[in-house]
Amino acid sequence: MTQIYLENQAVRVNNIYCIGRNYVDHITELKNEAPTEPVVFMKPNNSIVHSGATIRLPAYSQSVHYECELVLLIGQDSDDVNSDDLNEIIAGYGIGLDLTARDVQSRLKEKGLPWTKAKGFRGAACVSDFIAADKLAEPQDCAFTFQVNGETRQQGQTSLMIYPISAILRELAESYGLKTGDVVFTGTPAGVGLGQKPTPWFLKPGDVVRLGATGLGEQLQKYVGG
Repeated sequence: MTQIYLENQAVRVNNIYCIGRNYVDHITELKNEAPTEPVVFMKPNNSIVHSGATIRLPAYSQSVHYECELVLLIGQDSDDVNSDDLNEIIAGYGIGLDLTARDVQSRLKEKGLPWTKAKGFRGAACVSDFIAADKLAEPQDCAFTFQVNGETRQQGQTSLMIYPISAILRELAESYGLKTGDVVFTGTPAGVGLGQKPTPWFLKPGDVVRLGATGLGEQLQKYVGG
């Protein structure tokens, strides 16, 4: 059973939803097309790891890239898209890292195949401990940062989301139905490894990463080889 922690209490993880292309600057750096609705993909439960864990990079990839994001923990079931405030179903907030084996993803995309292997390997969904939702006063105005070996690689601000938290939850509730224990990665800003010029950045054995967000504290991970 995969668990995460909300105010030091274990919570069983249900589904893991991720939102892609949710910041204009990120779309621009990767030269992608802007979406007309939230872009949703999923990760398996076994991809979750907690702050402080050492993560073994997959041996089948030489190019694992990072995406720092605000993460939501769902606290009650909801299929009601007419709710006045879907934010009420959020139990907690955390900070997380969506990892991608970019070389594997590219090969699979070229063949028109699903790319779960690139986004769903063990350790591909790193999350901090979660704080209770009422402790984060302005989740839609939250600054977050990502560092590798002390160097800042990403800086984000949730106010710049294309689809705000309420729109994300409405889409998920309507299309899939939200359940207690669902985890939602809300998208990443510019600064991802693939967008760096002239040489993309990727995680290497021995790298130490830190994620921080206003009101959410800090997450720490160390990476070793596959």
